[in-house]
Amino acid sequence: MPIDRGIDLFLDHLKVERGLSPATIDGYGRDLVRLGGFLTGRGRVDVDDVTPVDVTDHLLELAESGLGARSRARALVAVRGLFRHLVAERWLDADPSALVEAPRAVPRSPVVLGETAVAQLLAAPRRDTPRGARDAAMLELLYASGLRVSELVRLPLADVNLRAGYVRVTGKGRKTRMVPMGGEARAAIERYLAEVRPAWLRGRGDQPALFLTERGRPMTRQGFWKLLGVYARAAGVRAVGGSVSPHKLRHSFATHLLERGADLRAVQAMLGHADIATTQLYTHVSRAHLIEQYRRAHPRAR
Repeated sequence: MPIDRGIDLFLDHLKVERGLSPATIDGYGRDLVRLGGFLTGRGRVDVDDVTPVDVTDHLLELAESGLGARSRARALVAVRGLFRHLVAERWLDADPSALVEAPRAVPRSPVVLGETAVAQLLAAPRRDTPRGARDAAMLELLYASGLRVSELVRLPLADVNLRAGYVRVTGKGRKTRMVPMGGEARAAIERYLAEVRPAWLRGRGDQPALFLTERGRPMTRQGFWKLLGVYARAAGVRAVGGSVSPHKLRHSFATHLLERGADLRAVQAMLGHADIATTQLYTHVSRAHLIEQYRRAHPRAR
């Protein structure tokens, strides 16, 4: 089987049978297109031609191009997924990536905004305007529930329970979880639903998405990124190492909960992490916060 054909079959499998998000499939696609170009340059035409040395050399080339260990490890995940799928479907006898070791990446502490910075950001939208009311509802919900930006913009109105105070979220791999939201987020969403959304629908009641644009269409990831940047600049809020992003608000949600005594397993469930080790990254930030508080408060800390 030609390598390009094998890649196409694998990506179709991820979309149809695994139900992965478009963003995740795009990431796999970029990594595998890069692999395909490398193998073609070596004269490899069919999947049967690929050897473990080819896979190792591909990773070495990625390293020489300046790609970090974390990105190379992600690329290897895509490569392994491709060849394992081809073996499972009997297009290939053996997996050439099976014995290749993943590059080791040092876990990075998440970038977190302080509580004061978050409060300034959430106060930035003008809530007396239709767009500001919507934006305030989105920002409040993002911080209140720690949603991924894709989960936020795709959230159906039917999955929001304002009376009970939670949202039902369909995350990665189509896994569903229940996430609470606080009173500020509920109030902002109630105002948006009462004063803004019906007017933007223009009588069309067939739009399932909670958050809409002024044209009555679902908000996009790119659109939300842009408006978040506008409000961060207006509020004078900056993040360490770059601009404020939806994921940094998600990091802040988790870290602030842990700093105030929330159970790690509960935070894991709210974030939708399959592995608690991912959630434990936030404990390093929380631990730093505790040390800082100790040094400030204890009479013999210095």
